[in-house]
Amino acid sequence: MTDVLLLHGGVGSDSTINPKLDGFASEAFNGDSLDSAVMAVSLMEDDESFNAGTGSVMRIDGSIQMDASVMVPGKFGAVISIERVRNPIIVAREVMEKSPHVIIAGDGATRFARMMGHQDYDPSTEKARMRLQKVLEELKGHPSDEERSRLFMLSISREAHDTVGAVARIGGMFAAAVSTGGSSPMMRGRVGDCPIPGSGIFAGENGAVVATGIGEEIIRRHLCFSIYSRIGKEPLQKIMDEEISKFGAIAVGAIAVSRDEFAHSANKDMATGFHLR
Repeated sequence: MTDVLLLHGGVGSDSTINPKLDGFASEAFNGDSLDSAVMAVSLMEDDESFNAGTGSVMRIDGSIQMDASVMVPGKFGAVISIERVRNPIIVAREVMEKSPHVIIAGDGATRFARMMGHQDYDPSTEKARMRLQKVLEELKGHPSDEERSRLFMLSISREAHDTVGAVARIGGMFAAAVSTGGSSPMMRGRVGDCPIPGSGIFAGENGAVVATGIGEEIIRRHLCFSIYSRIGKEPLQKIMDEEISKFGAIAVGAIAVSRDEFAHSANKDMATGFHLR
């Protein structure tokens, strides 16, 4: 059985950066599936061209709240709306391995990160500030509160909610990791699919899956579990293409590994990278 680490840079990301993701996969790959997946995602969190960690988009109030989760068969850990940390994915792993909990949210997640030794860190960038300013200017042009609200919800519905993720099969063991800065614009406290097991992430004895795209729709349709539940019944690529096609024009994508296959599928461009050994 070939070992594999497979990454994505978010649905809507430019596939011309595939070589960069190949490099991240090669750098992160080691003898442990969870170590490899978490390291790959942390490398993407540190690259401000991705919407996760440094480079995360701002909420409508100017804050940055990030979500991340990790999963291996029988274990899960996540942080929701964590603030002012460099690598939410590492904190999510610590929730799974070093706390009695499964999910920690909000200021509790940030406090837990400080307990684990994570220093205060500002993930904001000029790109994120300019993106928020553009959104606010667009909303200002419509004096009616009702119209502003309508445009706000419309922009959420059509915005690709970028996520970065990784799945691994190493030594016959599966792992998945996913991290996001959310979408822009969005309300403070909004939670997408990233930290919801079965929606944005799933790993079990038969494989691992992570998703990217419009989080609300991914949650409603349990995309990752829908893919996982069919693993072994048909070719993995066929399963993924069929599940993604059910979303129509709603931007979604996913990557997955099974015992003897790996595949990715998206209905928009999506950067991917992988390393085999």
